[in-house]
Amino acid sequence: MSDKVAIYCRLSEEDRFKKNKGDDSGSIQNQKLMLTEYTIQQHWEIYNIYSDDDYAGSDRNRPAFNQMISDAKNGMFNIILCKTQSRFTRELEIVELYIHKLFPQWGIRFVSIVDNIDTNVVGNKKTRQINGLINEWYLEDMSDSIKAALRTRMKAGYFIGSFAPYGYKKDPAQKGHLIPDENTAYVVREIFRLYNSGIGRAQIARILNEKGIPSPAEYYRIEGIKKCGTGKSNVTYWKYYTVSHILENEVYIGNLVQGQTFNPTYKSKRSSPAPKEKWVRVEKTHEPIISEDEWRITRKLWTTRSKPCYVSKGMAVNKYSHIIRCAKCGYGMTTAYNKHKRYYRCNSAKYGKCCCEGTTVFESTLDKAILQEISRLRECYLDENYIQENVDKSNPLEEKKVYVLKQIDIIQTKIKECKNAIKNLYVDKLRGIITDEQFVSLSKQFETEQQENERQLEQHQNTISIIDLQQQSMQDKSEIIHKLLSFSEITRETINEMIDHIDVDGTKQNRIINIYWNF
Repeated sequence: MSDKVAIYCRLSEEDRFKKNKGDDSGSIQNQKLMLTEYTIQQHWEIYNIYSDDDYAGSDRNRPAFNQMISDAKNGMFNIILCKTQSRFTRELEIVELYIHKLFPQWGIRFVSIVDNIDTNVVGNKKTRQINGLINEWYLEDMSDSIKAALRTRMKAGYFIGSFAPYGYKKDPAQKGHLIPDENTAYVVREIFRLYNSGIGRAQIARILNEKGIPSPAEYYRIEGIKKCGTGKSNVTYWKYYTVSHILENEVYIGNLVQGQTFNPTYKSKRSSPAPKEKWVRVEKTHEPIISEDEWRITRKLWTTRSKPCYVSKGMAVNKYSHIIRCAKCGYGMTTAYNKHKRYYRCNSAKYGKCCCEGTTVFESTLDKAILQEISRLRECYLDENYIQENVDKSNPLEEKKVYVLKQIDIIQTKIKECKNAIKNLYVDKLRGIITDEQFVSLSKQFETEQQENERQLEQHQNTISIIDLQQQSMQDKSEIIHKLLSFSEITRETINEMIDHIDVDGTKQNRIINIYWNF
């Protein structure tokens, strides 16, 4: 096969001289010109020119890139030519996957002309790996810079979300500014009006469903807005928690509260909740949908209505309020009485979505089930010898954990020093202070040292994980034992402390009660 080359070009940001959206930028044109001239000099045949404009080097969904990979797999060419390795990718993982693993299997030679990368050159692999490592650092630094820039915009009062909150839309005339969406803002006003007039959240959900008003998720679907997410947010009809979310959101009085989640690393696609002290709250950033007075009334009512249990008509405290739910539909079960005996029934009809009538249980039956389960757990966990030998003694693992953590700190410092040393070597190579051969030799020494440090770090981290599991196991058993020992009677307080929730399925003839404990 004669040498057929695939030229790949990429630009990560929009060029200021682009005349029309979709036009190749000047930089892309320069890359094509440079690479085409190099191909002619090497007497290679150009198979195709693949170009991704306005795509980041860490984006794995680049259309031209993926098409080129597909063509490479099918043997359409045997050389890939780029200006630099970073144009191909900035991820070390992708470098290893394609340049060092799959391309050799497919018979593909990779060449980048500015940084002298050529997979046909013996000893060139270390340079490619170092370049990949530096590009990885670049991505990490860029991620930190983007996060800092976004946080600055949050503090300046700009909305940075992909989708406007229900009741609002993005202002087409001003980036980062929200304006009311009158298609949905009236629904938000109605929710606050109903709540402040004394109607509960569940009843509000039922009213909205009966009126045929689409829930937020259904509204986005109808409007063709692709809003990602799973679980509760995708329910197609109004529910208790959908109304609650709106009543709790300060956005409707003109305030922005952002930064409530974060990504632990730049590679992570899953967000985690941020501590409340890290949230960014800015007042008066956009036009409010409801007034401050309405908000104050809502907050006052919210506090008075959020009590976990109640006393009604001389009856005893409702021990299972907010604890018991229907196993079929997941709705909380409501209280009812039969000859002054309290029982619970499925609450789905409360939302106008009745799906499992007949799910009922008497409070006395729940009490009996809990006592039976407590008795069973005591038999499983209450071993006096175990308590004396394991639970009530001080944990000997703590000293070992402290020592290992100190070792981890020392090793992490060494790893950081190695990384800095490799960075400095690379700078020295660029400045001509050391030769390429010296760079490869010295960086190899640091790499070997770093690999050993990382091996030791992983070993120590595994040790910490094992210690944590052992300590947690002992602590869990200790808590279970002490809770079971202290249990005396079924009260609201003991239920809140020990039980997360109770699922009830079926009727008296065929009833299943599942108790989910907090331990």
